Amino acid sequence: MNARDESTVAENPFCSRRVRPGAMPFLFVAGDGAARLIDRLDRSGWWGQIVGPHGSGKSALLATLVPEVERAGRPTLVFELHDGCRRLPFEPRHAADLDRSTVIVIDGYEQLSRLSRFRIKRFCRRRRLGLVVTAHTGVGLPELVCTGASLPLAQHIVGRLTDGYPSHISAEDVAERFSRHGPDLRELLFDLYDLYEQRRRGGSA
Repeated sequence: MNARDESTVAENPFCSRRVRPGAMPFLFVAGDGAARLIDRLDRSGWWGQIVGPHGSGKSALLATLVPEVERAGRPTLVFELHDGCRRLPFEPRHAADLDRSTVIVIDGYEQLSRLSRFRIKRFCRRRRLGLVVTAHTGVGLPELVCTGASLPLAQHIVGRLTDGYPSHISAEDVAERFSRHGPDLRELLFDLYDLYEQRRRGGSA
C-alpha cells in the first residue's frame, strides 16, 4: 500500500479540510467562469452581489473569485460575517488610507443591520471603492451570480471528493441526502461525513 492509499483509508473525504470554501475550485455552470465574473464586475464599477440559499456555494465562489480580483489589480478587504453580526468589525471613518482601487468583500452581508448596510454603501460610493457581497436575497447591487444546487452538481462534487477513496458512498446515498437537504450542499456533505465514518468503522446506515 502506497502513502496515498494509506492516507485515503485513514481520512474521511468529507472532512472540513477538504470541503471548506477554497479547498476545491468552485464549479461554474457551462459557459461561465471567473474571467467572465471579473469582466462583469469591471463593467459594474466593481460592485456586485452573489445571491443564493444557505450552503449553496456562495462562500466557495468568493474563495475562487477574490484571488482573481487581486490579479486584476484590485486589492481586497474581506469580511466573513456570522449569525447575529449586525455591524462590520471595521469603521469606515478609520479607513481613509485605503487604496482607491480596493474592493470591500463581505460574506454574509444580510447579517448587517440596514443602517450598517447604508453606511458601507455610502462609504464605498464616496471613496469609489468596489463592493462585492454574498446574501440570501438581493440587496440592491448588480447581480453577479445566483448560486444553487442540483442533484447532478451534488453527485459531481461527491465524486471528486471520493476519488481514490474506499467506495462507502453510493450515488443513491447522495440522491437520498439531496432529497433531505435540497440546495444546502454544506449540510449534505456534513451528513455524508457521518455516513462515511459509520460505514468505514463497520456500522450500518
